[in-house]
Amino acid sequence: MTRLVEIRTYRLKPGVAEAFHHAVHTVAVPMLKSRNMDVVAYGHSDHEEATYYLIRSYASRAALEAEQDAFYGSSEWKNGPRAELVDRIETYMNTLIWLSEDAIISMRELNKA
Repeated sequence: MTRLVEIRTYRLKPGVAEAFHHAVHTVAVPMLKSRNMDVVAYGHSDHEEATYYLIRSYASRAALEAEQDAFYGSSEWKNGPRAELVDRIETYMNTLIWLSEDAIISMRELNKA
């Protein structure tokens, strides 16, 4: 079985990496998980401190669109961590790929290291 994987890569503004990680780790990821969104991995890039990644998986393109519309349109997000995170991002890029369940399981190891 395969799943659609979204790899979101953020280029952060200077000096905000630790605060961004703290907000993602303590607020955003728990909020995503509370809505049953599959957060595969997240964290700082090994290559640049000012680069951060968030990887999520979805059953289909339609599931991605429905889950993201519901989440990003929610007052919980808009009145919660949105500004704290968005204000720290310089640019970002999304990449969508289809991966096997085994590949996703391997990616989950990124947050166990």
